[in-house]
Amino acid sequence: MEDGEGKPRQPSSHGTPEPTRPDGTPYLGTRPDSLMATLGITVTEASNDRVVATMPVTTGHLQPHGILHGGASVALAETVASIGASVGLPRTDRAVGLEINANHVRSVATGTVTATATPLHRGRRTHVWTVEIRDGQGRMVCASRCTLAIITTAL
Repeated sequence: MEDGEGKPRQPSSHGTPEPTRPDGTPYLGTRPDSLMATLGITVTEASNDRVVATMPVTTGHLQPHGILHGGASVALAETVASIGASVGLPRTDRAVGLEINANHVRSVATGTVTATATPLHRGRRTHVWTVEIRDGQGRMVCASRCTLAIITTAL
């Protein structure tokens, strides 16, 4: 697999592969050490209708009270929504966050959380996705909605 400059893509420093389209190009750019890698986010499913990813809850993900930081949940939510919006886009288009909200409804201090994103709206220039983040027992941790702008970039 190659980056945007024709060089071989390197795995992230955390060993987490970046999600790619069927043609091998990345959904979310070519940076090998992205926030996705830093947080340990692993995409397990990516289609036009659903994206699923997991994220470990480690001490690096906690806020000072010892529970999962809301910002980590929001980063996970925007990641899965962005990938979902990117699945059907041409290589010249990118989905980028425009607005996100999140309701943190349950705390979690250890384990793994799973985010599932589904589309509410797919327009030419904006997409809206809902994201549910659940703990290892399937309990809702965070409910989020993410609006993404679809922009065209030069290759």
